[in-house]
Amino acid sequence: MSNPDGRYADAVYFFIALVIGIAVGVVGGYFHQLIDWLSQWPQWLGGQLQGAARIAVGALVTMSVAVFCVFIVKRFAPEAGGSGVQEIEGAMEGKRVVRWRRVLPIKFFCGVLSISSGLVLGREGPTIHIGAAIAAGLSEKFRVLVQERKGLLAAGAGAGLACAFNAPVASMVFVAEEMRRQFPFSFRNYVAVGLACVMATVMTEWVGGVAPDLSMTLHGEGVSLPLLLAFIPLGVLLGALGVLLNRGLLGAAQLAALCHARVPYAFPAVVGLVVGALLMVFPMAVTGGEHMIQRFNFDSPGLWMLLLLVVVRFFTSTASYASGVPGGIFAPILALAMCVGLACGTMVEILFPHAGVDPVAFGIAAMGGLFTASVHAPTVGIILVAELTGTYQLLLPLAITCLCAHICAKWLGGRPIYEALLERTLEQDRLKVAGAQTGQ
Repeated sequence: MSNPDGRYADAVYFFIALVIGIAVGVVGGYFHQLIDWLSQWPQWLGGQLQGAARIAVGALVTMSVAVFCVFIVKRFAPEAGGSGVQEIEGAMEGKRVVRWRRVLPIKFFCGVLSISSGLVLGREGPTIHIGAAIAAGLSEKFRVLVQERKGLLAAGAGAGLACAFNAPVASMVFVAEEMRRQFPFSFRNYVAVGLACVMATVMTEWVGGVAPDLSMTLHGEGVSLPLLLAFIPLGVLLGALGVLLNRGLLGAAQLAALCHARVPYAFPAVVGLVVGALLMVFPMAVTGGEHMIQRFNFDSPGLWMLLLLVVVRFFTSTASYASGVPGGIFAPILALAMCVGLACGTMVEILFPHAGVDPVAFGIAAMGGLFTASVHAPTVGIILVAELTGTYQLLLPLAITCLCAHICAKWLGGRPIYEALLERTLEQDRLKVAGAQTGQ
């Protein structure tokens, strides 16, 4: 016989997941709207100032925002800096705590400021952390049992990603693949994740529109079977680049910590100055890169400019993330990958001018490949990019690129970026405790 009490408990649990999805979709939707609105400030500044004055003021604005956000984060909620995905995974393992009363307002407002300032950061990390914070708050409000809060934390995180990228299916897979060690798998929990992701997407579309977040258009008829071979070396290249990117992110974070120990706030100040100046003179080299990706769909800047962007965006991405402000790495990874993929596609087009090569297809496949090489979640990479761009006809090139990138990154000894970031955070906590005990 069925258990009426069990059915009632499931209904309540699913209701809470629906409420989480609605709340995350609304909060996340307006989070993105605020960023889009404030991101217009360089255009406004260009109408007021010209030449060196505009560059100087732009650099000072971004520097001031970076230093202010780092100060607020370090003073009130150190875990609100950076992406936040590793914090959620740590909380689900019982090694961290989502202090939602602090994280929610600081991640929201400092995230809006830091991302709209021009720093090379993505929206998805903050919305994932915001989603988990909302889930933690509602779990407390509804007095959810401690052992059930892991499932709702995952639901909030998945809803945050769905909200950020308008990609509910990829968000569900993200929880299953990226959080596989922490997520308590059961039919009940996974249904809760699905409900939260779907409702978050519905509310986000209600706030901001229904198109794919990075809607793309292929210029040809797709990728011919012989051309599929070209995506194998692309995946290998991206696997190596992903390992290098992860090491760059960790190395820059270590450098930032050393600088802060000697001269507090010097690192975010310098990063803000450089990024703010670049925002005035070379805007493609900074910001999260979403608008650049869509622009390149129709107007590629040429091979040499793409190669220059790969180099510059690599350093601006790692430095911006290491500065300690709230912000994610998904969007910068996708923008960097688009530059790499377009450059590779352009070279293939030069070598085989009559093969019907569409460089945009290589750019789209590269987005999934570099994401996979950094996060080590190939299934998410395939589905996420397909949902983001609406180019489902590229599933086969995406799969080839992502799998080759994953194999190469593993072979080179690469580790998942969020796992490495969590270990770094836990090690810093141990050093602080040891230092405090030594001081006593």
